[in-house]
Amino acid sequence: MNASGTSSATGTSSAGGTAHSRKAAQWAWGLTAWANHAFITTVAVGLFPIFFDRYWAAGLRATTSTFYLGLTNSTASFTVMLLAPTLGALADRRGHKRLWFGIFTAVGVAATVLLALAGKDRWEFALLVYGLGSLGFWMGYSFQDALITHVAGPHEVNRVSAFGFALGYLGGGLLFLINVMLVLFPARFHLSGATAAMRVAFLDVAAWWLLFSLPLFRYVPEAAPLVAHRGWREGWRDFLATLRSVIRDRPVLRFLVAYWLYIDGINTLQFMAVDFGTKLGFSSRALIQALLLTQFVAFPCALLFGRLGDRIGAKRAIYVGLAVFVAVTLYGAFMRNETQFYALAVVVGTVQGGVQALSRSYFTRLIPRERSGEYFGFYNMLGKFAAVLGPVAMGIVAVVTGSQRASPLVLIAFFVVGGALLVRVRDDDVSRGAAPTQTRTGAAGAG
Repeated sequence: MNASGTSSATGTSSAGGTAHSRKAAQWAWGLTAWANHAFITTVAVGLFPIFFDRYWAAGLRATTSTFYLGLTNSTASFTVMLLAPTLGALADRRGHKRLWFGIFTAVGVAATVLLALAGKDRWEFALLVYGLGSLGFWMGYSFQDALITHVAGPHEVNRVSAFGFALGYLGGGLLFLINVMLVLFPARFHLSGATAAMRVAFLDVAAWWLLFSLPLFRYVPEAAPLVAHRGWREGWRDFLATLRSVIRDRPVLRFLVAYWLYIDGINTLQFMAVDFGTKLGFSSRALIQALLLTQFVAFPCALLFGRLGDRIGAKRAIYVGLAVFVAVTLYGAFMRNETQFYALAVVVGTVQGGVQALSRSYFTRLIPRERSGEYFGFYNMLGKFAAVLGPVAMGIVAVVTGSQRASPLVLIAFFVVGGALLVRVRDDDVSRGAAPTQTRTGAAGAG
């Protein structure tokens, strides 16, 4: 199919249909975030780091367990970095974004069930299935990102992107609240203790993740294939063609490098915060309550950031968020008590979802919409490549200095340099994704 025909097909997917069907598609797409953020909140950020230190890896030194946890996060991220662009190209060519989203959702759900079955001191097995769950989440998340072009036009992408993140924080936060009650008060739920409650929590995450992902397959349309019957070899050639196109496309390349740096700090803070607090001696209850604060503050603030992006521009709003993250990181290195940890959780919640949502919508305006799968493959590839460095960097600093407090300071460089590079993307570049040109599509053509 030629470039103009493909664009038309994509336009039908993203802009066609009745107002009711478009709203249903946007809700179904948003519910995927409601579904999969349960893994992030309850498992990746909340309970897994705590139980890894105190149950699965209780026999390891604190700095050693931090290193292994960081290494596992980085390995999962590196795998995503390798897979996302090629699978994104194949999904675009064959019209299989929903299929790949479903496959990786199934991987994540199955891994979460297996994690609930991991026995005491089985830290190797726990890390293995946790890594598979993370792979399922992040690869599915890449295709979820790409599907935004199927439900939102350029004029509404800030709002829809922010809506997705807001639903993610609300849904993930609600299930996390339930699971916190299970862990803190297991006897009230007729459970034998916190460990049994943890297992139940992981099982309900798997069920939640699966259940609320299902509407996407009914209500979100799939674009027509760009080229039929192309295999892995052709997908790899398409990946290389898109890579050359990205390198030549200066606005896209500049944004991706900036995003690569600053999203590292955000992801690393998110995944290592509980481990950091644990090493400072904060109670499990305080850490969990702080995470709950972050989720419920982030819900309305993500929506507000979408409006802020419409008012002052997405890029300026991202700068505001990055400045807050620099301040949070500096203050966190000198944090002394749990009250300060609560305060930092609230501040992070005000900007975390907003920066992520506006970065996604900003990138959507830079790319050819009919090739969103492979371009978002690069987007998530660089985001996860950054996360390869961040957790390991924190772990190395902790081991070398012997101080947990020094470890987050290394992230400030990612925020500052990423924000500085974002300046180089001119504002007049950020409308090109609304109507991809023949030149842009041809540059990464299917050939």
